[in-house]
Amino acid sequence: MTVCAIEMTTTAPFTIAADGSYAARLAGDGEALYAERWTLAGPEPYAVPLPLAQPEEADTELLPLADGRVLIHRRVAERHAFALLYPTGAAAGPRTGELPLGAVCAEEGGDVRVRLLPPSPDGRDAFALAVTGAGTTVWRVAGGAFGPEQVARIPGRCSGGVWLDRVGRLLALDHELDGTTKAVAVDLGRGGEVSPLLQITEASDDRLLLADPDSGLLLIRSDAPGEPRLGWGVLGSSLPVRFPECLRLGDAHPFAVQPGQALMPETSGVALRLPDGRIGLWRPADRQVFRFGAPAGWLGGTGLWSAQGRLHLPYATPEVPCGIVGMSLPPAPPPPVRLDPAPPTPTRPIPLQQAPL
Repeated sequence: MTVCAIEMTTTAPFTIAADGSYAARLAGDGEALYAERWTLAGPEPYAVPLPLAQPEEADTELLPLADGRVLIHRRVAERHAFALLYPTGAAAGPRTGELPLGAVCAEEGGDVRVRLLPPSPDGRDAFALAVTGAGTTVWRVAGGAFGPEQVARIPGRCSGGVWLDRVGRLLALDHELDGTTKAVAVDLGRGGEVSPLLQITEASDDRLLLADPDSGLLLIRSDAPGEPRLGWGVLGSSLPVRFPECLRLGDAHPFAVQPGQALMPETSGVALRLPDGRIGLWRPADRQVFRFGAPAGWLGGTGLWSAQGRLHLPYATPEVPCGIVGMSLPPAPPPPVRLDPAPPTPTRPIPLQQAPL
């Protein structure tokens, strides 16, 4: 693999579908912005522009679905409007089709902050988080029968958003209440039932950053060790959360976990965006973070692991407007001897504790 010079992009976020088939971003120059869909499933990636009659605002959000359509979220006055974009393939007329889905509005004139949640694992549905002074609502904004529908209502303010399963039912949110933030699990299949997920100490802020349903690996940021630190745990395990010294990386952020490592969290690869712009690759079984230069034009600090252990990073430069570069972790060390058998991933998450420092 050739490592290019570090050059962080300033473009809008780049979002990859849960199955890695498509991605979407805002492209264009200045105020002339438009949606762009990338196809990633073929032998070579390629981009399809999805322009409309009017340019998009810089805060417009995009989310690709597994069928190739792109969900778009726009702020229109006091409404948050959603629609599906798709290439028409017509020889004449507009190149982009648009299917309006409806809107989410503020309640009784109050302010509402709405953002899309990460792509649902099922590839069909799309969800948004709406936060008001009265609480937090999870909306299904695509995949329902009659436009946006409320699927969960949670007292207090929520942020984050991590899927805990492969069917889009269990959603983890960071829930702020009485000045403390704890990750909770929201069961969308049971009317939005909320249960604790992270409870390291009573007073600590415990946030979930990333989860892999195959292995159960969880990436966590908590101030339980005395300062905000990255740690890892296993969903459903009796082992406590670990805060390795090698993950003492300041504001590093994990953005991808290697899938397909069933019940093997210790050997699952994790990709991190480091504060200096480089990429860190790490496994729980390692005692070090392997550092690599990011490709020029790296898009949004994102990437996608293959089950074979290769990390794919999207980039766009004037010479290569749609490109993917790959990198791999060094060979994994021998798997550690388990002190307790790893149980199957449970249908209900359980609280995690902190390991002794």
